[in-house]
Amino acid sequence: MPNLKLGLNFPSDVITDILCQLPVKTLLRFRCASKRWCSQIDSPDFIKIHLSHSLATKSNLGLLLKNWYLYSVELDSLRTATELNPPLNVIWGVTDVFGSCNGMLAVCNSEEEMALWNPSTRKHQILPVMPVEAPKGYVNVKPRRFTFYGFGHDPISDDYKVVRMVQFVGDNGFFSAEVKVYSLKTNSWRGIKDIPNYIRYLFQLGYLLFYRRGYAALAGGALHWVVPGGFGCYCMIVAFDLVAEEFRIVPQPDRVDGGFVMDLGVLEGRLCMICNYGNDFVDVWLMKEYGLKESWTKLFKVSQSSLNRDFGQVMPLAYSKSGDKDKVLLELDKEKLLWYDLRRRRAKTVRIEGAPNSFNADVYVESLVPLGGGGLDGKTQQPAPEEKKKSNRKKMDDFLSKGFKLTL
Repeated sequence: MPNLKLGLNFPSDVITDILCQLPVKTLLRFRCASKRWCSQIDSPDFIKIHLSHSLATKSNLGLLLKNWYLYSVELDSLRTATELNPPLNVIWGVTDVFGSCNGMLAVCNSEEEMALWNPSTRKHQILPVMPVEAPKGYVNVKPRRFTFYGFGHDPISDDYKVVRMVQFVGDNGFFSAEVKVYSLKTNSWRGIKDIPNYIRYLFQLGYLLFYRRGYAALAGGALHWVVPGGFGCYCMIVAFDLVAEEFRIVPQPDRVDGGFVMDLGVLEGRLCMICNYGNDFVDVWLMKEYGLKESWTKLFKVSQSSLNRDFGQVMPLAYSKSGDKDKVLLELDKEKLLWYDLRRRRAKTVRIEGAPNSFNADVYVESLVPLGGGGLDGKTQQPAPEEKKKSNRKKMDDFLSKGFKLTL
C-alpha cells in the first residue's frame, strides 16, 4: 500500500508516461486504484496518447480470426486464440466484422443490423436501423447479392463513420446504387447523392466470393474497393474519402506487368496492392505516401516455389517486430498463417492453439476509445451472458446437424 500512495503522488505527466505503456486490460483494472487514476485513464487526452503510443511502437496489437465465431490472439505471441462474444444477437449464422479502426470493430448481421464494438473495453453501440430503399418509380428492381461496407475515422471532424453501399439492378440494364454514411458523433445516417458511374462495375460475383466480399480496406483516411475489370471497364482502385465523403480513383503504379488479379490490403496503416499472377506468384506493392502515384513501391514477391505449396490467395498482415522487417506474416487461402522470411525466401507455418481450421485474419489494436460519447463508463450494453451465448451456439449446431446431417 505505501508503494501505491507513492505512485499516486507522482506528477501527472510521469504517471501518463507510465500508464500509456500498459495494455488495456491492466489500465481497466487500474481505474479502480483511485479517483485520480480513473479520471486520468478516462480522459480523452490520455486515450489518444495511449492509442498513439500503441500504433507508434506496434504494441497492444491483436489478430482477429473470423469464422463462424470470432477469435483474437496476441500478435506478439500468436499462441492461443480466445473466443470473442460479439454484441449482436444471432441464433444461427455468423456476425461479420467488416472493418477495424483504432481498436473499434464494425460488425453486422445484415444490411440493417449493425454495431460498433470495442472488444477490449467490452463496450458497443447499436447503429440505428437504416432500411435499404429501392429506387422509386421502377418495377422489377432488386438489390444485388453483396452489400459493400466500410468503416474508418474522419481525422478532421474526429468522427467515426460507417459506409453502406447497396446496388440495384432491373430490366433493360437498369442500375442504381444507394450509399449511406453513418456518423458516430450524431448517431445518424445520411445519403450520398453524387455516385459515379464506375461504381456499377464493383459487383462481380466470382471476385467477391474469392476475395474481400465487398469489405473495404482502410488507409489514408479513405475506404478502398477493387473494380476487377472486364465488361468494358479496366481494373481500378476506388476510394471513398471519409472527410469529403466523395468517391475517387486511386492511381496505380506504371511499372506493373499485366495479367494479374488485384486484391487490396493494409500493412502498417498503408495501402497495399496485391497482384496475383495466375496463382503462380504474387507481387505486393505498398503506397508509401498516400495519394502519390510515384510512392508505389514493390515490397516483395511470393511464389509457389518459395512456399513449396500451391496457393490461390495471399494477404500480408504484419511485419515481425524486429527493426529490419525481415519477416512478414502472411494469410494463405484463408486457412493458414505463415511467417515468410524475405531474405531467405522461406516460410514457417504458424500454429495457434484454439484457432479455427479456416478463417479470415485482420490486425487490430487494443484501445480505450469510447463509443457514443462520454468516458469508459458510457451507457452501452454489456455482452450477452455466457448462457445465452451457449444457447445460440447450440441452436446453430442443431440447425447444421439437421440441415446437413452432420454429427456435431
